Amino acid sequence: MKKTAKSAPLSVWRPVNIDQFILGVPHYPEHVSRDLWENDAKRMAEAGFNTVRMGEFAWHIWEPYQGHFDFSLFDDAIAVLGRYGIKTILCTPTATPPRWLTVAHPEVLRADEQGRRAIHGSRQHADTTSPVLRDHSRRITRAMAEHYQDDPNVIGWQTDNELNTTTSISFSESCAIEFRKWCHLRYGDIAALNTAWGGDFWATHYDSFEQIELPLPMAPGYVSPGHRQDYHRFLAAATAAFQKDQIEILRSIKTGWFIYHNLGHLDDIDLRGNFGEDLDFLGYDVYPMLHDEMQRNGGHAYTQALALDWFRAFGGNFIVPEQASGLGSQPTFATMTPEPGEMRRMALTSVARGADGLMFFRWRPAHFGAEIYWMGLIDHDNEPRRRFAEAKHFAEDIEAIKTELLGTHVRMDVGIAAADFDNQESYKTYPMGLPSPREDGILLHKVLYERNIAAGFIHPSDDLSKLKALYVPHFMMWNDAWTENLRRFVENGGLLIVSAMTGTRTVDNHIHEKLAPGNGLSELLGIKVEEFGRMTGPGADGLFEPPGRADGFGPAATGRVPACSAGRRYNLRFGNKEYQAGHLYERLMLEDDVETLAEWSTRFLAGEPVLTARKLGQGQASYLGTYLTEALAERLADTICEVADVAPILSVETPEVEISERSGDDGRKMIFVINTGSEKVKIELDGTYSDRLTDRHIRGTLELEGYGAAILSPGNEL
Repeated sequence: MKKTAKSAPLSVWRPVNIDQFILGVPHYPEHVSRDLWENDAKRMAEAGFNTVRMGEFAWHIWEPYQGHFDFSLFDDAIAVLGRYGIKTILCTPTATPPRWLTVAHPEVLRADEQGRRAIHGSRQHADTTSPVLRDHSRRITRAMAEHYQDDPNVIGWQTDNELNTTTSISFSESCAIEFRKWCHLRYGDIAALNTAWGGDFWATHYDSFEQIELPLPMAPGYVSPGHRQDYHRFLAAATAAFQKDQIEILRSIKTGWFIYHNLGHLDDIDLRGNFGEDLDFLGYDVYPMLHDEMQRNGGHAYTQALALDWFRAFGGNFIVPEQASGLGSQPTFATMTPEPGEMRRMALTSVARGADGLMFFRWRPAHFGAEIYWMGLIDHDNEPRRRFAEAKHFAEDIEAIKTELLGTHVRMDVGIAAADFDNQESYKTYPMGLPSPREDGILLHKVLYERNIAAGFIHPSDDLSKLKALYVPHFMMWNDAWTENLRRFVENGGLLIVSAMTGTRTVDNHIHEKLAPGNGLSELLGIKVEEFGRMTGPGADGLFEPPGRADGFGPAATGRVPACSAGRRYNLRFGNKEYQAGHLYERLMLEDDVETLAEWSTRFLAGEPVLTARKLGQGQASYLGTYLTEALAERLADTICEVADVAPILSVETPEVEISERSGDDGRKMIFVINTGSEKVKIELDGTYSDRLTDRHIRGTLELEGYGAAILSPGNEL
């Protein structure tokens, strides 16, 4: 197993550059008796696995005290696995710095908003902005890389483990010092920083870079949006620099290793910046039930599809270093448990939506520590049961499609703009109770998912040529360089829909001095926004709505903020039907060649345009002067299908059935038909297909057991 070539530039269409599907488990030989290792390796081979990942939390074992390295435990474990054909991915163990380090250098520990220094333990207790931590991180990385450079069983590396997942925030002294340095490098002189941060507002002017404070929330008032944005830009840059230290060492010692990182949360990580560019490919840890129970996005199956489609926008295909295999639990929570067949279903969904490798978390559960009820493939009594059997079944699935799978990308007819760090952050600096771009985009994505339309997320600078339609949800910070890409897309026949508040802020979080959406987009769309205002959101009873997490990744809070008025609702007429608008209105000024597709129908806005269309080349550029609601998303999806000639991958009306497609530029096509429910379903197919999983031809009725799946190719060839 090896890299096939240098990784291509970041793109939603990019495959993983390895020559074999990675299949296996994270493994923790340090948690069990050596007497179990041989049988573990034997059973892994029996399951069809080819890879394990290990070592991410074992710095105290690799280096029991400063400068003394002990590789013996992992040397032996790697050798045992290697005898059964199981290769090893090692991890830099920097998520858990050892106690001797934090005792000697307590300044490496994080500090919270109240200035409390973290205690040693758990994970991510040390601050990645700390120069001391970075020095020690480089030492352990180099020692491990030099030791394993000639071991044929070590094939690649994972940097750290889920960076920024426990927390991305720190208010430590090292963080403050490094932030001041970053600001000095970014702005050069303090006058430029004061201009960017609006220093003439509320006495926030700085006389020198040495005076700069970290943006403590409400201490006592609101922080400047520019200040807050730059703090999160700095955290992202610091995270990328911490990782880059390790990558440079690993690449200098052996170029043949592949290197990735396993993302959990995406807080303060700019995946389309240096962080993602430095890696061979990206990894994403998938826990559908945990994600759904945290975010409440509409069920385990949809939440997983959404998370994968969202993540793929950053860098294309990925591997899943951790895929849920059973109950997931820490002391304060426990997820639902996958039913028989559901673990395999979740794994197939990951492959269907871009995974070129997958490892079930974990091989066996721990008997001690903070995850004693986080189950693995082997039970606490060392017996393999249904989860092991399902993992083996999944390995057989991969064996059936492996020759055609690698090198394909996920089909996407409709794209939703996403994956831009500055836009994610600019919303959070000044949310005003409005939905985030992600929350708005999800409304359209969910409708398209339920219709089995090939849809996903994409960065506006990416290759748009494979799309038929693109929706841009409230990208407040618009980069003029993206406009030409959109223009080419429209001129070549694409449907573009840009939504309210796009292009309203500068890169410093200032409001533009010209009417939105700005010179380039205004010229492309043929509109300008002369006024905007709040309205009552769907289901709310006043102008302001309950506060949710400002990043849009969590559910709204259950408490309600008292309304400052009785609220105002506005309707719009789209075709022959009335819809309640959501959250915000805009009054639009139209060029002469711009058509009105929908108009406001109530209050002072009655008769004014809300959805426009401008023909350009072979395509159409539209603007929507409001936010989506569930009903409006349904109607917009109708328009997209009609105008852009978008059709379902397969016309299947069974709601439990999830359909996606992976295609190759050489004409390869695999349609994943997955039953996300527990009951048997029957599907009527239009045409003849070959099922790669069963080696049989299907015409007419396809039956799927609960959580069952088929992978279809059109025609009779197997």
